[in-house]
Amino acid sequence: MNDSSFKVGITKTFPCSYLPDEEERLLIAVDERLQNKHSYSILMTEGFRRSGEQSYRPYCENCDACQSIRVLINDFSPSKSQKRALKRNTIFTIKHSTQIKEYYYPLYETYINTFHQDGSMYPANIEQFQSFLSSQLTTQLFIETWVIVDGVEQLICVAVTDMLTNGLSAVYTFYHPNFKRYGLGRFSILTQIDLCRQLKLPYLYLGYQIDACQKMNYKNSYYPHERFINLEWQLVEGKCSTG
Repeated sequence: MNDSSFKVGITKTFPCSYLPDEEERLLIAVDERLQNKHSYSILMTEGFRRSGEQSYRPYCENCDACQSIRVLINDFSPSKSQKRALKRNTIFTIKHSTQIKEYYYPLYETYINTFHQDGSMYPANIEQFQSFLSSQLTTQLFIETWVIVDGVEQLICVAVTDMLTNGLSAVYTFYHPNFKRYGLGRFSILTQIDLCRQLKLPYLYLGYQIDACQKMNYKNSYYPHERFINLEWQLVEGKCSTG
């Protein structure tokens, strides 16, 4: 993937989506030879991320706050709080789909319009939903969380996940606001870790960790993990926590 003949693009500089006093620009994998599962998996090992059909990596001149992060599945051990979450959420049923379902959209719309009214995805619409979450780059998995409410099974969470040659990539998770107290975003990461183990895949990619951005700091509590810093993966062993 270091072949200089591959075509990449660089975006213009624009206001950072996560750090209010910073600007960002992106390196985009535009070469058609990079638009397949094998190349996409290699790009992920080099710190890239996907949005829709586009693979990108931060390429900021004066900031390196965004660090790609991946959980080491074979060595992962849940914290006490993560064990409690797993026990508390045994009331839920987990199902898997390889196809995006029409009935996902109402849940997505409710999630975006409740929690992200200050974001670029508000208000939600069906075209945005499809372009953002669906992809032809690789096989997708949709990890569904269901619960019985008044005798009726209800979908309350969907974790959109990409299949890679060496792991899974957590793309996006959305859930019903009424179940926020169950920590479904963090719980979905634990379900994806479990799925990696079932599939004997060594990594779960969680996107970009930004230490200075509070809303992104849920990603750094799964140990051990690695961060992509200075173009190489660096081990983070973790810390003892009773939380």
